[in-house]
Amino acid sequence: MSLSIIILAAGQGTRMRSARPKVLHPLAGRPLLAHVIDTARALQGSDIHVVIGHGAEQVQALIPDSDIQWVLQADQLGTGHAVAQAMPAIADGNTVLVMYGDVPLVSRETLEPLCSLAARGMAALLTAELDNPAGYGRILHHADGSICGIVEEKDASSAEKALHEINTGFIAAPAARLRGWVEALDNNNAQGEFYLTDVIARAVTEGTSVRGVMAENINEVLGINDRRQLAVQERCFQQRQAERCLQAGITLPDPARFDLRGELTAGQDIYIDINAVLEGKIILGDRVTIGPNVVMRNATVGDDVTILANCVIEDAEIGAGSRIGPFARLRPETRLAAHTHVGNFVEIKKSDVGEGSKINHLSYIGDTSIGADVNIGAGTITCNYDGANKHRTVIGDRVFIGSDTQLVAPVEIQAGATIGAGSTITRDVPANELTLSRTQQQTHTGWKRPVKKPKG
Repeated sequence: MSLSIIILAAGQGTRMRSARPKVLHPLAGRPLLAHVIDTARALQGSDIHVVIGHGAEQVQALIPDSDIQWVLQADQLGTGHAVAQAMPAIADGNTVLVMYGDVPLVSRETLEPLCSLAARGMAALLTAELDNPAGYGRILHHADGSICGIVEEKDASSAEKALHEINTGFIAAPAARLRGWVEALDNNNAQGEFYLTDVIARAVTEGTSVRGVMAENINEVLGINDRRQLAVQERCFQQRQAERCLQAGITLPDPARFDLRGELTAGQDIYIDINAVLEGKIILGDRVTIGPNVVMRNATVGDDVTILANCVIEDAEIGAGSRIGPFARLRPETRLAAHTHVGNFVEIKKSDVGEGSKINHLSYIGDTSIGADVNIGAGTITCNYDGANKHRTVIGDRVFIGSDTQLVAPVEIQAGATIGAGSTITRDVPANELTLSRTQQQTHTGWKRPVKKPKG
């Protein structure tokens, strides 16, 4: 029996106070809906139907996944109506699981028991235990433990209000039965909507066994309706990420101040200090140390690398034994060989830096190839942009460039050359020679600095 998953993602999310559809708001750097789709894919053998409405074009543009079957709910008439829009594409012999695009933390392990029960012909409902269930519908049980109904709080007796088990909205059922229940729904309620939860009463009336599965972690089933709830779920997600890192042997001195917004592959004996933000795909070798307030996005870092405080690294490769920062910025297409040093207030973009080379202070290196064992002095700038086009600088092995030097590209500094401090280099420099471009120093005896005339 195949599994079909319906993800409800048509709502506007007015409490978010945003022009963006609610399911596109980011959690850990990705849309809420993307997290839900990941979980749906983890349930093997499933086809995925996403019901969209408000901002449908934006949703499809941001999540252009080819395996998704998009279903338009032109008028948002309730959850039952949304499910009904997807049912025509689902075979009667399938099992259906209903998920929600604004509940991003639910796990495969939590949902699998629902699917298993539904595959055996039952209706399955994911429930949760709340210390304070005020405002939620309560779950009612038969003596044998099966569910006999859901009573809304406004209709509940005192005894029913004392119950703490609530409905989360996640439902699994045989497709043929769910189709009939949904088709029989009515909208005779204050909101004039078709509610999916009403299928439980119809299943019970029909004699279908309805079973509940209790969610072990309440955070998994909490929906997001406003910015505060989004922030709460972000912290829950990051707590989960931090726990996984700790179990993998990564040292986090304060797990509450760590953000992983992507995929991390790490070796042994990794230390990541507070307020680090790792985005995209990050690969760390063994014995890597990352200082406080570091932001990394899509980076590969070799063994024994130290990244000091307040660095920003994006789409870059760092060779083994290198030392970066503090306050360094590595921009896309930067590739550092082993044992390089990049110091404070250095920016590197689209450049290759050879083994053992050092750029330690206040420099900009762009569109440059640097050889091995090169020393770049403080304040060096590669002038790579002429106002219309970018040009490349080539620096050979063992070059020494003095402080406050401008290299006006395109230009080549051949191996072993030395550039004197304060030079502006506009032509190629020969190997193993000293090259300068300075005016002669002069002293004007008797010169007086101008002063302001006294007022009045």
